[in-house]
Amino acid sequence: MNKDWLIKKTEFDELDVRSLKGNFLLAIIKKAKCIPKGKGIKIIQNFEPIPLYSTMKNLGFEYHTEALDDGIYHSYFYRREIIEDDDKEMPLKPIVITRYADIDNRIADLTVNFWDNIWNKAEPAIELKTKLLLSLSNAVGLGRIKQATREFIKAYYLGVTIEQLDELFALFIWNQGIAHFSSEIAQSPLFKAYLIIKDLTKKGKNRKEIMLVLTEKFGENNPETGFNSHNR
Repeated sequence: MNKDWLIKKTEFDELDVRSLKGNFLLAIIKKAKCIPKGKGIKIIQNFEPIPLYSTMKNLGFEYHTEALDDGIYHSYFYRREIIEDDDKEMPLKPIVITRYADIDNRIADLTVNFWDNIWNKAEPAIELKTKLLLSLSNAVGLGRIKQATREFIKAYYLGVTIEQLDELFALFIWNQGIAHFSSEIAQSPLFKAYLIIKDLTKKGKNRKEIMLVLTEKFGENNPETGFNSHNR
């Protein structure tokens, strides 16, 4: 891809997100949506911002990243076109990586590349929504309901059907046992999200409308499912 726009990178608006906690992606997206076609933004981060690449691409940006000797990354995003289709953006992106950077930048960099290898393969052998269901099931088995709820919402976003969700929860009863399901899973945000999907579907709501409700109720500001509440 021709990146002739790099000759203008010194003119880009600069946003240093190293000190931002919580969902730094939201701050970048808000800024990026204000960038006109033919202009750009420079992001400074202490790990390669790989989860940001697809987000910016969905807004019409191309990117180029430079790793500095001190472990800092300068990522340049140039707006080739204006795209305002929010339906392309996967909800509940991983934002906890900034916590690893608080410990060691190298750990954050390793973590984000490992995440990229697991979830962003160009030609995966297992399709993404199936991976999310597997990850969801593993999380339930380990009692990590926050993770399970986030994976559940992303799997629904990618097209998992009501019938598939019904069978999934039947498996939870089988594998976890009735008593555990009744006391733990049936009272959890995971099960609440499942019931919301079923209820709104019966009321004739489409997937996009249901996703708006799910991301509002189970987003980053919800202490049961998000991360922002821990950063206040």
